[in-house]
Order: sequence, then C-alpha cells, then structure tokens
Amino acid sequence: MVLTASHNPSHDNGFKAYFGDGAQIIEPHAGGIIAEVNALDTDACEPVPLEQRGEVRVLGDEMDRKYMTKLRTVVLRPELLEGCAAKVVYTNLHGTGGHIIVPMLRELGFEVSTVPEQDAPDGRFPTVESPNPENAAALELALERAGSARADAVIGTDPDCDRMGVAVRDAAGDMALLTGNQIGVLLGWYRIKTMFELGLLTEANRGRAVLIKTYVTTGLQEAIARRFGIGVVNTLTGFKYIGSKLRKYEEAIPPDKRGDYRRRSEEETRALRLEYSRFFVFGGEESYGYLAGDFVRDKDGNASAVMFAELAAHAMSEGKSIPDLLDDLFREYGVHLEMGRSLVMEGADGAARIRRLVASYSDDPPEEVDGSPVSMLQDFSREDIYDEEGDLVPKQGMILAELGDARRFAVRPSGTEPKIKYYLFGRDDPAPRDLEASKAMVRGGLEALWEWLEADAERRMG
Repeated sequence: MVLTASHNPSHDNGFKAYFGDGAQIIEPHAGGIIAEVNALDTDACEPVPLEQRGEVRVLGDEMDRKYMTKLRTVVLRPELLEGCAAKVVYTNLHGTGGHIIVPMLRELGFEVSTVPEQDAPDGRFPTVESPNPENAAALELALERAGSARADAVIGTDPDCDRMGVAVRDAAGDMALLTGNQIGVLLGWYRIKTMFELGLLTEANRGRAVLIKTYVTTGLQEAIARRFGIGVVNTLTGFKYIGSKLRKYEEAIPPDKRGDYRRRSEEETRALRLEYSRFFVFGGEESYGYLAGDFVRDKDGNASAVMFAELAAHAMSEGKSIPDLLDDLFREYGVHLEMGRSLVMEGADGAARIRRLVASYSDDPPEEVDGSPVSMLQDFSREDIYDEEGDLVPKQGMILAELGDARRFAVRPSGTEPKIKYYLFGRDDPAPRDLEASKAMVRGGLEALWEWLEADAERRMG
C-alpha cells in the first residue's frame, strides 16, 4: 500500500493498493477487496490480537543502494554519460523523488540543482495548484530556475514519483515542454534502436521482444516498434494492466528454469524471457508514465529520469537538441500529433450527465465525424475485444474510433475526476513536404476534430 495524493491536489489524498508481484491490483482481486469493504456495516473494529499483528520495518540506505544499483541497469550506453556536462534542474514537487533521483543523476555525472521552495515533502503542495508534472504551471518555478542557471533540461516528478514531465532547450535556446506522448516516443525509440546496436536484440530473437502501450497512447510508438520488427501490445489505461503483462511473461518461463526470479540479474532474466517468454523493452502511457524493466511493476519516475538523462546525453553526442531528435522521427515515420481535451461536469448531476453521454456513444455510435466516415469503431463497454496476444480486454466505458482520413479519437470517463476525457490523434505520412507545414496540417485537423466532437457532445446531452 502507498499513501499518496499522487499527482492530484492534496484533498484527493488516499492510498494505492498493490499485490504480491509489486503491481497495482486488478481483477479478480480488486473486486474481492471492494466486496469486503462493502460488506462492512460499521466503522467500529476490534484490535487484532497482539500475536497476530505484523511489524513495521523501516527500509534504510542499504535498500536504497540496492534499488539504485538496479537503476543503473536501465542505462544502455554508460560511456555516453562519461564527461557529460549537462545541467539539469529537478523538482520533486514537495514529494519523494529527490531521495533517489538527485543522488542518482549526480552519480551519473550530471550537474543537478533543485527548486528549494519545493524540496521538502509537504502534503499540502503549497507552491502549486496541482502537483502534476504534465501541467506547465507545476514546473513554473523549475523553469524560472533553469533560465537563470542556463540549464539544459528541467525534470519534474509528481509527489509519489511515478510520473515524469520534462522541458528541454531547443535549437534556438528556448525551453520547450514535451508532451507525455513525445517523451514516451523518444525513450522507446532510443531503447529499441540501442538494444539492436548492442546486439541485445537481433534478427533471431526480436520476435520475442515487446513494447507495451495503452490504447490512448500515440500510434508513433507502434510505428517505430513495427519498423524494428518487435511486437506491440495495447492495454487499457492504467499501468496496472502493463504490470499484469509483466507478471504473465514471468510466469511463462518454465518453473525449473525460472528459479528465484526476483534475485536474478537483469542479464539472466532477459535471457530467460527471450528464450521462453517475451522480453519487455519499454512501456508507457500518454499520461507521463514510463517503465524500462520488469524489476519494477508500476510506472517509475526514478527510472524515467535515468532514461531521459541517457537520451539527453545521446542527443548531445549527436550535436542535436532533443526536439531535433523528435523532428527526425517525424521525417522518418510521419508527423504524429495528439490532443487531449475534457468536459468537466461536477456534482451528482454532472456524474449522471457523464454516464448518459458515455452511454450515448454506445447506443448511437457516430457514422461520420467532421466530414470523414468512421472506418472502425470499438466499444470497450459492450464488445469482447482481444489484445494482440489474444487476451480478453476487461470491459471499460470507452470507445475508440478511426476515421477514413487517418484521424482517430477515443472517449472515456475519468476514473478519478468529474470529467469525460477525449483523446485525439492525427498523422501525416512521411513526404517531401515541409515539416512545419505538415505539423500545421495535422494540428489543424485535430482542432477541427475537437470542435466537431465538442458540438456533438452538446447535442448528445440535449
């Protein structure tokens, strides 16, 4: 169990429940726990007998060092970090991330400064409205410090250090915020290509390698993985579904070969997965969560910061900025842009309106959107949908639609906030056209799509 407000305002404090494999709880365990909670008819409780009580163990520096040693295995080309003089401003947004990230990045050779006003853990999050690194406002103090320090990058993690947001200097010297999709694309691309360059992945074993993403994460990750010939698996939103895949891959290794899996080195587990199961190369979701290995079964802001540090060192070794790397990918795979929008409806009446709006997409699915025919529509609340490995996807109130002009969109209610969320995707195939013109065309298509969807939502709600 983890007590946290995560990336939410302080009044949303609560706890996350984990299972024995280190991943967040999924069915059937989640339903079983809720059933036990709902069966309670009083808030009174009898103390557990002394002999049946557990004990609190405080994990100290020794455990931190074991974890940091594991984090070093995330680095694929340690030689890139030798002599790297990059300056990083880091903020933990009043949370836990500075405990590991700051010493880790310094050990790897980076010049790291922090935001003093946000260093100390404080569950009130006094300097931000919401401690979510995907919001530019949460990184405002770090960006100010980066300007005065002429830092190369800003890294911010939410209070429980599972999400990571970044800003980087572009070729003009200005700080540019990256989206969660862009961060995930760059990290996934770098890890895949580097594993092939190092011979960890080959023509012979690439069929067992896999990238895992959510259905509402950019299709550019899938395009890159497919080009390299490795597998892609899409999951529902929520890193618990990625964690469940990692458990599946571990359990697919024959027991006599698996042994004490948790105590094996990364080299040993990689060899086992490549021979008997599937080797997890990278996983992520658009909401700023990333994972590099299966020794952690949830999105990991510490490992994300280490991965990003290596990516920055790679860019410097190529004489490029990180936005330059992203443009290179657009030129090779086509421009892929995304847009996220929400309709907020608070209170009991708002919750009822959200339910009616979500149901309307199932009851009256659109056949044409913004002048383009709907070429494919998946209703995750009513259809039996199977993922790329043949596993049945749990039911969820979400629709995913593809249009004839290559735009896509998904609609789902938020699991934690009074809003319905829209995910919009647009792309342009690689072409000799001007890159900025291609970006403008895709962006314009997304803006028109949102204008249509917003008006359609109003019509659906009467």
